[in-house]
Amino acid sequence: MSTAFVLSGGGSLGSVQVGMLLALAERGITPDLVVGTSVGAINAAWLAGRPDLDGARALAQVWSSVRRDDVFPARPLAGLLGFLGRRDHLVPAGSLRALLHRHLTYARLEDAAVPVHVVATEVTTGLEVVLSRGDAIEAVCASAALPGVFPPVRIDGRELIDGGVVNNTPISHAIASGVDTIYVLPTGYACALPRAPGSALGMVLQAVTLLVQQRLIADVERYQGSVDLRVAPALCPLSVSPVDFSHGAELIRRSTQATAQWLDSGNLPADQARGLRLHGHAAAANAMLS
Repeated sequence: MSTAFVLSGGGSLGSVQVGMLLALAERGITPDLVVGTSVGAINAAWLAGRPDLDGARALAQVWSSVRRDDVFPARPLAGLLGFLGRRDHLVPAGSLRALLHRHLTYARLEDAAVPVHVVATEVTTGLEVVLSRGDAIEAVCASAALPGVFPPVRIDGRELIDGGVVNNTPISHAIASGVDTIYVLPTGYACALPRAPGSALGMVLQAVTLLVQQRLIADVERYQGSVDLRVAPALCPLSVSPVDFSHGAELIRRSTQATAQWLDSGNLPADQARGLRLHGHAAAANAMLS
């Protein structure tokens, strides 16, 4: 039996995946292949280097300490130049690269302890690009290069951006690899925001997570009858914006508990897509503010 973990994107909600990884590792469930997109590529790259419980615990420590400036530092000049059309991005990727340099345990994707594939998009053609060899940091930065926010990454003559543009939860790649069991680890989306995001970046990431969720629903509906597909439960209700990195420890704790309960129940609904449908908790969220 072989097992793949598939990790989707979702900004700061990547911490939700860390709780899922902890619950899985505590039960001895480890991957033979990891596939990730965007922030899921960041977590997948870590997991591929340290695919055990100690690795999951160390990743939880990192996510509990990460703050917004570690990923999206404010650079007014860069933002202005991007707005004026003199740059193709608003935020330099230097902080993200530095974070990866500090924590990745291998230099090239093919050197990881477990095979890892990260998904990117070729910006000029819209073609999906799966990276499984080459410089690990460049590959992850390409997969996480949110269009217009981070600069594209040039690899093998191609300009690459966030893989979520074409395939944010790349279940299809895990299936194509021939694994027997696929655990899908979604970040979910903020279904209980009390108000719309107040920043441009917050609005972009909220929109992206909603698009991600809709693609995930379609993919689960498509594949759930053809492979042993197990979709870990996203957190609900969730009132944390995908641009807010100050709740990492809380989200990890909640996700670990929810995933543990799901794993221990042993019950998979016949229609796993049903529990993923878009919804809201606006009334409850507004009541919490009053």
